[in-house]
Amino acid sequence: MTQVIWIIAAVLVTFTAGYVGYSRYLTQFVELDEEAETPAHKYEDGQEYVPSKKPVLLGHHYSSIAGGAPIVGPITAGAIWGWVPALLWIAIGNPLMGAVHDFVSLSGSLRHEGKSVGYIIGEYVGESGKNMLLWFAFLTIILVVAVFALVVGIVFNAYPEVVTASFIYILLALAFGVYLYQFNGPFIPGTVVFVAGVFAAVWVGIQFPIALFQPTAERTADLSVIVLLGGEGSWVPGAGALGANTAAWIPLVMVYAAIASALPVWVLLQPRDYLSSFLLYAGVGGAIVAIVVGTFLGTSAEPLVIDSSIGAFEGFWGVDAAGYAPLFPLLFITIACGTISGFHSLVSSGTTAKQLDNETDARLIGYGGMLGEGLLAAVALSTLAVWGFADPAGGIGAALPNFASGGGLILTSLGVPETVGAVFMALVLCSFLLTSTDTAVRLGRYMMEEIVGTPAGRTDTGLNADPASIARGRYTNPLVQIIPAYLLVVSGQWVVLWQLFGGANQLLAALALLTATVWLANWDDNKQLVSTGVPMAIMVTITVLGLLILVFYENLYLNLLQGGAGSIEGQLSAGVQMILGLVLIGLALALVRLGYRNISRVRREPGAPAAEPSDD
Repeated sequence: MTQVIWIIAAVLVTFTAGYVGYSRYLTQFVELDEEAETPAHKYEDGQEYVPSKKPVLLGHHYSSIAGGAPIVGPITAGAIWGWVPALLWIAIGNPLMGAVHDFVSLSGSLRHEGKSVGYIIGEYVGESGKNMLLWFAFLTIILVVAVFALVVGIVFNAYPEVVTASFIYILLALAFGVYLYQFNGPFIPGTVVFVAGVFAAVWVGIQFPIALFQPTAERTADLSVIVLLGGEGSWVPGAGALGANTAAWIPLVMVYAAIASALPVWVLLQPRDYLSSFLLYAGVGGAIVAIVVGTFLGTSAEPLVIDSSIGAFEGFWGVDAAGYAPLFPLLFITIACGTISGFHSLVSSGTTAKQLDNETDARLIGYGGMLGEGLLAAVALSTLAVWGFADPAGGIGAALPNFASGGGLILTSLGVPETVGAVFMALVLCSFLLTSTDTAVRLGRYMMEEIVGTPAGRTDTGLNADPASIARGRYTNPLVQIIPAYLLVVSGQWVVLWQLFGGANQLLAALALLTATVWLANWDDNKQLVSTGVPMAIMVTITVLGLLILVFYENLYLNLLQGGAGSIEGQLSAGVQMILGLVLIGLALALVRLGYRNISRVRREPGAPAAEPSDD
């Protein structure tokens, strides 16, 4: 039988080649200068623009970009089409497309005052292009907040031990921020003490698991869970579709994200992401080491070989349980974040560019950070391989427990009890999700600031009667995001929500690559556009085809014409999905058209202005 180590070996080879060779070329290509003043120094305000140490910012960036998608996607795709196609897309696509996408988004933002990809494209194609991309990004952010809060609720229900551990590490992060920035405590000793506290929180969580209502996950039956609220919780919105405990955690996660996004970055975001990054490194790195050790020394509780239920290649149409699932284009959309993700362009050009201390740090943080997420995707695929997957069509609810269970089995190679290892891997997953959720809310505020107009280096509380101030305000804008996100989740249409998130996210990646291509073309008419232009064209093709399948086959044909939607609510949901899908396609193609016209004009007439620039 095939050993799981081949999955890890393949990505390590291609990722190493990409970082050593291709990222070095890209650094020279965009002419990063360690002497240049970054936006973090130019607009330093102690709130959003804060120069940060490279390891701290890497921890924040990696924690923010990695969420549930690079775990759910590879597991689901591997079960439907086989582990070989999933592995190839991760191993090849990540260093050639995803890491390039993150790096050029960060580099472009550095050269545009730390502004977002929407602002950048507006500089070259005009106000309409800027507004289209910013609104596209803002709507995508609402989907991200909804999906990630939902997944945190699912994990909290399945692993109540993680609730306690997560609460403790947030408190530790607050204390670490005060220690570093208010008391100027020594960095390395503080890191040792507080990181030890984060790992101790895992043990505390195992001893004292917490739930709001009685958890519904089967594994919790034998746990002594501290239940905070009595009754069945049927009154909680969404309890019928999600279960009371899961549904009750979702609004609390969103409120936490709103509060965290309004705080200065040094109070919680930076220190928490830095501390949790050690947890994440230990989870991803520990699993990789455990696979190597278990393979060569045979120390795992079970042989680390690919389970017989997971085929190497299940055919172009996938397994029967998944229904109509052509490998092209659906495989590439299903894995999404493990290879390329548009959400990363918002992190790179939103929070990270405002904190970069030195331009040359962009190579490790932008390109290297995405390779780190690719390793997470490879670990997720490995957990599928050793554990198996009984329900390829089960989506989020089926994929998430698989990651913790398979991860627990892998960690037995290092002498970690399987039950402890499973809880630890669940906490690793939840750490990714919590950091991504509140970062997303902060990014949504940045998008709105650029839509309504806010000078660089200035923030607004929103606590006045001015509608523009309320829309972009630090304390009011989060409500604009979390209220519709919450309504989307409690509607019970979470499967639909995941599909829309995947489509919007991948289209955003294509548009971020388009933005980079336009920037490079306007910067120097001798710059090659292959590195960004080819991935952009591939992603536009894949995503548009995927959304067309969602719109016309799944919704128009199956749900409406064939009666698959059933109820009136289901038919309305199908109609909404069709409209949203077509809107996403229309926005993407309109922006591609604007970008193509701009590039053609500046290449034909070097030095001539391509469009009336954005007036922001």
